[in-house]
Amino acid sequence: QVQLNESGGGLVQAGGSLRLSCAASGRTFNTHTLGWFRQAPGKERTFVSGIVLSSGAPRYADSVKGRFTISRDNARNTVYLQMNSLKPEDTAVYYCATSNYVVVVPAAEKYEYWGQGTQVTVSS
Repeated sequence: QVQLNESGGGLVQAGGSLRLSCAASGRTFNTHTLGWFRQAPGKERTFVSGIVLSSGAPRYADSVKGRFTISRDNARNTVYLQMNSLKPEDTAVYYCATSNYVVVVPAAEKYEYWGQGTQVTVSS
């Protein structure tokens, strides 16, 4: 079992920034990648970004490229999502999830363990 704990969400004005954190614990030895997904009310859960934990290689959805940056601190088993230039359409619950795939796959069904989510609200 892997436990994931997201934090850092909140309310911010358009153009502002937030940094999300995802701390992992438990049996993480088979975890190779970690992804961030988001889900707005009435919409499907969609891929935002992911990172290969060994190399730090990132992957981003087109909608966040140039605005969001993913990084990891393996010593702390924590992955961060720095979100800049936030837009109202970024409003959603953000989830982190782990996968044993060795590359970042932008598909929720490829991820096994999920956090409880953290709300991000961007006001216009």
